[in-house]
Amino acid sequence: MNSLKKEILDQWGKLKSLDKKVVFVFIAVAVLQTVSWYYTSRKFFRANLYHPYFTDNEFVQLYEYLFWFIGDFISLFLLPSIIIIFLFKEKLSDYGVKFGDYKVGFTVTLISIAVMLPILWFISASPEFAAKYPHLQMAKSNWSIFIIYEIGMLIYLFAWEFIWRGFMLFGLEKKFGYYAVFIQMIPFVILHNGKPELETFSSILGGIILGIVALRTRSFLYGVFIHFAIMIGIDIFSTVRSRSEFISELLAKIF
Repeated sequence: MNSLKKEILDQWGKLKSLDKKVVFVFIAVAVLQTVSWYYTSRKFFRANLYHPYFTDNEFVQLYEYLFWFIGDFISLFLLPSIIIIFLFKEKLSDYGVKFGDYKVGFTVTLISIAVMLPILWFISASPEFAAKYPHLQMAKSNWSIFIIYEIGMLIYLFAWEFIWRGFMLFGLEKKFGYYAVFIQMIPFVILHNGKPELETFSSILGGIILGIVALRTRSFLYGVFIHFAIMIGIDIFSTVRSRSEFISELLAKIF
């Protein structure tokens, strides 16, 4: 018993000596991502809200995605923001909620989009991608739903980029320096599992590049712009390939 007590006290002493902010960032990310998985997910909506409230609603799939998008905005942006402001006593701008070095940021964003869009056009020819995107398949047949869905996607990606390239990256930067880029990349890639193979493998490089861009510009917003451009690009291309009249219908409604 004495040896066990000594071991416990020894381990407790080591834990107490750790950087408390770094420990809290790691634990907070784990807790917030778990909250996202179980309580602000589409799975939660289907299990707890679908039958009581939306059984006969023709737009139930759209509501399911909006629940996910807005729910994750709360769990992945608002909650960590509360931690930053009230627990860490720091500013959101210290975690990339600003434009930072906008010259570099917008240059990288435009170059990334110019490079990626042609690639996405060819990738969208894959039956696997055509079947996967947009995630909300009914958006392919209704331009209004498509726009609402993409606005929701933008809200979601803002929070998604913040938790990795904002809260986690800048929260760990002081302790780990540029190693923080690779630390935040790991959960980012893991959460791509289950998506098309090419997308998951490319998220390794994507997570590293977006992390470097965030540190260089001191902003996670350019990751949002790049990520959203890629997502809406693949959604539009996949939709166009399945419905050639989609673009003409969309432009007619806008203009």
